[in-house]
Amino acid sequence: MIFALEYAFRAFSEDEVPIGAIILDPKSGKIITAQHNQMRCSGNPIAHAEICAITEACRILNQQRLNGYVLYVTLEPCPMCAQAISFARLDKVIFGAYDPKGGGIIHGPRIFDQSTCYFQSEIIGGVHEEACQNILKDFFISKR
Repeated sequence: MIFALEYAFRAFSEDEVPIGAIILDPKSGKIITAQHNQMRCSGNPIAHAEICAITEACRILNQQRLNGYVLYVTLEPCPMCAQAISFARLDKVIFGAYDPKGGGIIHGPRIFDQSTCYFQSEIIGGVHEEACQNILKDFFISKR
């Protein structure tokens, strides 16, 4: 999660909502890709950290599924990202801060609990939760 937080800080410095994500090969311990939100710089509303990480990992690995890989992300994925995670078949999602307003896994529509969800990743939430919450709070305070 520390590496994902580093990318959240990078997003903050680029005036993006500070969310970072990495995709890891747990067998080798190798980080496949590390990304952050890129919505503002790309002008793309779906350029969330998770979507960018999934897209880049699939490109690097030259495959459309990420079975066996783990996603670390600093904030509970939104419904869009949760569905993308399901389609990518990521084995595990480890996130930092919970998102009662916009989350899609533990909160909101709880995508992985729906009968229409094709694949359910293992979920672990609250990892380095305070640090992940604080960077988001600091970012939004700086905007007021």
